[in-house]
Amino acid sequence: MGKIGVALTLAGTAALLPGCYPEAAACPAIGHIAGVSLSVAASYADQVGTLRLKACQDGTCTEKDLDLHPGAVAVDQGCTPDGVCSATSSPDGTLLGSIELPTLSESPLEATVSGTSPSGTALPTRTLTFTPRGDYPYGEQCGRVISAAVSLDEDGLSQT
Repeated sequence: MGKIGVALTLAGTAALLPGCYPEAAACPAIGHIAGVSLSVAASYADQVGTLRLKACQDGTCTEKDLDLHPGAVAVDQGCTPDGVCSATSSPDGTLLGSIELPTLSESPLEATVSGTSPSGTALPTRTLTFTPRGDYPYGEQCGRVISAAVSLDEDGLSQT
């Protein structure tokens, strides 16, 4: 085999080598905001006019009036014979709001919700101490995401 044959063989072998190693998995370019999200149950939403959320963790408290937005669920629209599937969003009667925190860790967090009814009367103040959850929703190679979410209904606050 001549010099050109050896060069071509080496180039072909070098081109195949990357196939022997696992490729790095791509991570989504989604930013994560440290904060607490709150959902108001559909059965309680009509009793809520305004809400204020106070979140305290590791000696730091953040408090804010929540901008409440209607919640929704995805409704399956089915698939076509060629495999194209779709869904649409449908209001579910819930209300959603959130508060941004300077940082969020997996140490206990105290959430306190107060507010008023649509007629302006005070709602009961509800407090819950819970531990935010950490998970790897995109795989361990993409880093740990910590989330804190609570739900409010006529019985009080609960972690979701």
